[in-house]
Amino acid sequence: MKNKIEDLRNHLFATLEDLRDKDQPMDIARARAVAEVAGKIIDSAKVEVDFIKATGGKGSGFVPDEVPALPGKGGPAAGGRTVHRIK
Repeated sequence: MKNKIEDLRNHLFATLEDLRDKDQPMDIARARAVAEVAGKIIDSAKVEVDFIKATGGKGSGFVPDEVPALPGKGGPAAGGRTVHRIK
């Protein structure tokens, strides 16, 4: 798959940086258009996640197929568990 959720995140942060550029800020109308398109993509990703949960299947590649394990703990994806304690 060509585009992944990480790509969307990168584009959105780039748009935010362009908006904040004091020398050449992005046009507000263009930024709104980017935000609207991103919102639709995010909505479709939410549907994909709901589908994965309902069917126990895998995604299309836009949303990662597996949850990464937490470093050093095994994490839920590795079949381990994470215990948090307040000291």
